[in-house]
Amino acid sequence: MADRHTTWAMEDVAARFEEAATTGRRLPPVRVQGYFNTWPAFVRKEWEAFAADEKVYRPFPPSPEAVDRMLETMRWVQWLEVEQRHLVWMRAKRYGWRDITIRFACDRTTAWRRWQKALQTVTDRLNCLGLRP
Repeated sequence: MADRHTTWAMEDVAARFEEAATTGRRLPPVRVQGYFNTWPAFVRKEWEAFAADEKVYRPFPPSPEAVDRMLETMRWVQWLEVEQRHLVWMRAKRYGWRDITIRFACDRTTAWRRWQKALQTVTDRLNCLGLRP
């Protein structure tokens, strides 16, 4: 049997897709450059702050290594069909099987089998290319 550290397993591929989805959520928002605000910043009083909008939670930005792994993982989806891509990314973003079955109009077992097949396709390709986990 092949050594686990030199070949890819489906669990490794699924974990890498989840990490890529998490990294994508942690990236800073995209903003159009060239616009700026000339109004001075002002401090609200304590009683005014209660009526202000809720602060948006921003997680810490990802490390450069995590971004590199995300970009590598995003290249893997080119080996999949369009429906398989959507399925893999929905699972990576931790959508429930109920939401996935509604999106793909199939049974939970069928969706799971399609997800396993997509992961196996990526795993086989990675092992064929000889890339290390």
